[in-house]
Amino acid sequence: MISNLDEALQKIRELEKENANLKAELEEFKGKKFAGRQKHDKNWMESYNDFALKFENGKTIMEIVSEGRISRRTAYRYKAYYDELNKLENKENSMHK
Repeated sequence: MISNLDEALQKIRELEKENANLKAELEEFKGKKFAGRQKHDKNWMESYNDFALKFENGKTIMEIVSEGRISRRTAYRYKAYYDELNKLENKENSMHK
């Protein structure tokens, strides 16, 4: 319980400081990217190309996943993307013959 003006002013300063900290934390959360599918940016392409190289060199999906750099779900997503690219490439090659 606040009983005098000095205590009230002290409490106001504490609350203003807490409010400023919470606002800063909120801004930090607004700027973060959370889990979920990311755009095909530079990091995504590097990760995908690493997967494709290993896959083309004979590693299985589970061997690639066991290295711990990507999740199993991501590996299967990359595999689907890889298959789709190969399908399009094969279709284009057959059209040019």
